[in-house]
Amino acid sequence: MCVLGLGLIGGSVMRAVAAAGREVFGYNRSVEGVLGARFDGFDASDHLEEVLGRAAETSALVVLAVPAPALGLMLRHIRHTAPHCPLTDVTSVKGPVLKKVRSFGLQERFVGGHPMAGTAHSGWSAGNAALFVGAPWVVSVDDHVDPGVWAQVMTLALDCHAVVVPARSDEHDAAAARISHLPHLLAEALAATAGQVPLAFALAAGSFRDGTRVAATAPDLVRAMCEANSPELVPALDRSIELLTAARDALARNGSVAELVDSGHAARMRYESFSRPEIITTVIGAENWRDELAAAGRAGGVIRSALPTRDSRR
Repeated sequence: MCVLGLGLIGGSVMRAVAAAGREVFGYNRSVEGVLGARFDGFDASDHLEEVLGRAAETSALVVLAVPAPALGLMLRHIRHTAPHCPLTDVTSVKGPVLKKVRSFGLQERFVGGHPMAGTAHSGWSAGNAALFVGAPWVVSVDDHVDPGVWAQVMTLALDCHAVVVPARSDEHDAAAARISHLPHLLAEALAATAGQVPLAFALAAGSFRDGTRVAATAPDLVRAMCEANSPELVPALDRSIELLTAARDALARNGSVAELVDSGHAARMRYESFSRPEIITTVIGAENWRDELAAAGRAGGVIRSALPTRDSRR
């Protein structure tokens, strides 16, 4: 396996895959990150073409773990040096990445991925082999995906001890806007609002800490993920503004925020009791397997152990 980008997510992938006993090597732009990885005993380099040449020779699964703005440059190098390698990514948006992959003619060997895990820290030193344990890892089941590559990406996620959630790219982006990107903007707004009151930080405790945790994320990373998903994030923001405006008007009019609080509490309780049945009957590569997995993921289904492939059933 070849990991391009050894920050928090890529570095954690490298650690987890190595802990699972698989051969893994990687590239990082900064020498500091490379030296950190080497010091910890990992196979890392800052020579991109050499790393991709090695990936091509070994038919390694290439994992794109660079920020969204750097994807074009990486894909250009992949097209030149390792165009036949299976390819996945760990980016927080799927539709725009698929579009960019398609523009470089690499769609045939690409299956999008997104581990729903992270911290407010960044860089190689922030990585952790246990980062993905029990976390949902979206593996895209768009119409073009190759069953063999899909099985490899599924295995990658399972080796990292995540649970696989199959989803179509557009449905992923709509969901991610509401449970990942919108929370970042709400956290920024909460932190900025509190920062205007001198006593606020002196009094801040659990509610403020939990509500603003992701506001500690590097601003460039927040911008990259939110701006890349703007078509889905804008309507999510509109809905939140609508709810807050209604609560503000009700509070000013009759001193009550009951409607928002009650509906929010009910939604949270539904989340707490949301079931995640295991997907066990789908055969990768069988007729309608993509549609079957997408429907199961939409209903909350997850993959906890590797599904069989059509070839393995023969």
